[in-house]
Amino acid sequence: MLTFEQKLAVLDSYPELERKNVSLGRVNYHFEESRHDKKTVAYHLHPNGNGFVFAGLLDGYPVDDKGLVNIRDFPEAELRTLLDATIAALAAYEPAAPAPSRKKRKAQATLWTDAEGNRLELKREEDMWYLYAGLNLDMAFETLQEAEEYLAEEGFVHAED
Repeated sequence: MLTFEQKLAVLDSYPELERKNVSLGRVNYHFEESRHDKKTVAYHLHPNGNGFVFAGLLDGYPVDDKGLVNIRDFPEAELRTLLDATIAALAAYEPAAPAPSRKKRKAQATLWTDAEGNRLELKREEDMWYLYAGLNLDMAFETLQEAEEYLAEEGFVHAED
């Protein structure tokens, strides 16, 4: 196990990382050139030897729910391998999702009718499917399948069928 000072020396050897002293003698290291929202590479390195490195973009490391791996018992070579991989992953370009076209938006709204001539409109907005009766919201569904099953149970058919 590396001592606190040895871990600091390893992290200090990376010029792309910025050291940030935090409370209780702990130290964080940030990668300001990150192409992702995440900038903290090393988190809460503590004089008792404990500390964490972000590995949430990597495979093969036992991470917690924040994507951190405990480095308490890492030897220097393993720590450097993890740091190199983390910095490379954070530096990698993350393309933005393309903006949806107007055609796709129109295709995500469908009309449904029943035998009595009632009309409902099913629209995808954000991550949900909303069913409207005119301007009034009638129901909301998490999936398209859920919405279509409900409409079928209520006697509605797709207006274009």
